[in-house]
Amino acid sequence: MLLEQNLTTAAMQKHSLTFWWLVECWVFNKLIRRYKYLEKGFEDEVKKLLLFLKGFSESERNKLAMLTGVLLANGTLNASILNSLYNENLVKEGVSAAFAVKLFKSWINEKDINAVAASLRKVSMDNRLMELFPANKQSVEHFTKYFTEAGLKELSEYVRNQQTIGARKELQKELQEQMSRGDPFKDIILYVKEEMKKNNIPEPVVIGIVWSSVMSTVEWNKKEELVAEQAIKHLKQYSPLLAAFTTQGQSELTLLLKIQEYCYDNIHFMKAFQKIVVLFYKAEVLSEEPILKWYKDAHVAKGKSVFLEQMKKFVEWLKNAEEESESEGEEGD
Repeated sequence: MLLEQNLTTAAMQKHSLTFWWLVECWVFNKLIRRYKYLEKGFEDEVKKLLLFLKGFSESERNKLAMLTGVLLANGTLNASILNSLYNENLVKEGVSAAFAVKLFKSWINEKDINAVAASLRKVSMDNRLMELFPANKQSVEHFTKYFTEAGLKELSEYVRNQQTIGARKELQKELQEQMSRGDPFKDIILYVKEEMKKNNIPEPVVIGIVWSSVMSTVEWNKKEELVAEQAIKHLKQYSPLLAAFTTQGQSELTLLLKIQEYCYDNIHFMKAFQKIVVLFYKAEVLSEEPILKWYKDAHVAKGKSVFLEQMKKFVEWLKNAEEESESEGEEGD
């Protein structure tokens, strides 16, 4: 009985403290919003405070982290205060990562991961979260494991996605530079395959990046009657590079959709679509099955009627060739 009373009393005290803490936060937030000149000074003081986290007990750090998360959520603080957590000593001793766990839990609880991500992007912090760990632990795997085990799976997934996006952008940038230098295709292919493996980028994604890079390396003629010829000449040269990343049916479909979208978005290419597809078929970048699938039901709405009409005769030829091949196969049996 006495134990139950003690537990009840402790619970009431805990709820009472939480209530008054929330009231204080509310009052404080009202003051800051009313007297705007206090905001900058307050932010500066918080940044200084975070630099001295080692001087607090673990319990005090946890409370400060929760409060900071709430203040970030309601806009009283700017996400730039997180710069203080990248202090070398705090990072080295694991204080930064532990503090960040409590802070992000509080922040995401008040808002959601999308709102948190937007705030981080606003101050260019979205790609720096792995700096909460020492250099030898700054990997997506370590970050994901640490924060997922701490109950922040959504933050882990966000960082993983950011890293993937960053890796793709870097791949495209380097690819364009290699093409501009005229590097041999075998070297470019080797580099791209290493990046695919290192960053776990699937081939259908890579073919989209390669296509965009190939199409951005040339100044296109503005005259519709000349651009098709220019495109065929340019793409014929790059066919071996594109073929290296269409070893899967899904990659071929992705490339077809990229070509369709490009020809639609760039009006001078509207009449070049069929010629590009035929070129890639002859160069073994594309095969008949993905082309037939695209024609039947895998195309998108952009320029659909124009491009389907362009492809009609070629698709009929493919179907006839397929039927003849099957017929010959049966006769052989």
